Amino acid sequence: MTEFNSSNQRDLDNFLCPRSRYYGEFSPQQLTFNANLQEFAHRIGYISGLQTGGKLSPDEAYSQIKSLYKQLKQSKKGLEI
Repeated sequence: MTEFNSSNQRDLDNFLCPRSRYYGEFSPQQLTFNANLQEFAHRIGYISGLQTGGKLSPDEAYSQIKSLYKQLKQSKKGLEI
């Protein structure tokens, strides 16, 4: 069995949760919101895949997406963007 070290963990994390560079006008708030937005998009992808695969009902998927959107909206408001 292959030993799982921190380098392998980092590679796996980058594969499962890729992050893109931020190209916009830099400010700590903009960078934080961009990270939150990428996380939102990533989680939406999982939810939609689970719903498509029959693991989540459409209503449950909608509810989870709505909740994530509210969190993203609150994040934007909290960062005063």
